[in-house]
Amino acid sequence: MEKLAVTLRFLATGNAQISLAMNYRITPAAISKLLRQTMEALCQVLEASELPPPSEKIWADSEKTNSENWNFSNCCGATDGKHVRIRAPSLSGSHNFNYKGYFSVALLAVVDASYRFIIVDIGASGSQSEGGVLARSVFGKALQNQAAKLPPPKIVNNIELPHVIVGDDAFPLRPNLIKPYPAAPWRIFHQAIHADLDFTKLIIKTCVILHNFLMRKGDVNVTGDRLNDGRIIERNWRSDVSGMEGLKQQGSNNHYVEASKIRDTFMNYFNTTGKVPWQNNVFE
Repeated sequence: MEKLAVTLRFLATGNAQISLAMNYRITPAAISKLLRQTMEALCQVLEASELPPPSEKIWADSEKTNSENWNFSNCCGATDGKHVRIRAPSLSGSHNFNYKGYFSVALLAVVDASYRFIIVDIGASGSQSEGGVLARSVFGKALQNQAAKLPPPKIVNNIELPHVIVGDDAFPLRPNLIKPYPAAPWRIFHQAIHADLDFTKLIIKTCVILHNFLMRKGDVNVTGDRLNDGRIIERNWRSDVSGMEGLKQQGSNNHYVEASKIRDTFMNYFNTTGKVPWQNNVFE
């Protein structure tokens, strides 16, 4: 239990390993080994239940929740990328140096309507754009090749709409990835992580799995609650300062005609048959 307590304190507070070693009377060499072994064990035990490979059922369940909670039919999840600050890796040159001016690794994630992670891609170099990280990821390649196991198109109020993932403007517009029209409980991420790249990836993955575990257990302090009139009770994480920042926009987004038409179809749907009574008040 002490190993678990030390590890959770490390992730939750971001305390330096030397500080933890002194507090728990463990040698610095032993604390590093302890943290790595405990996080590997946490991931091994919890990954199957908290971060299973996405299946057709997982996408369908996510779409159902999005439709019920957020009135967004055919949406299977939302994607975004963040920089996780790290100490400059030895002999890495500018490989992990990002446009913000510091060293980082990229975390690309897809989440469901309940703020739980469905997919994560951890470890791309910070110098890559958001679109570049997506394109090189396993999920991005599956999305591009129509092999992501998203449900087939569905008729919604007499309109046939594909199932999609939503992202921000940094991502390329695709038939199954739509973006806007042009216009932190883990304090380990509030500062640069002092660890090698493999350990950094393990830290990120452990936090992702523990986040999903807490969400499944009903810890309402992890995320916000939506009310029936569209208002959100904002929890601390929305205003909490984080050391993670968004990834750079892809240099040249391919504006596919088909993808643009799909986005317009969703826009028309949300302004006609898919409109909810309170939406204009939210956007005013």
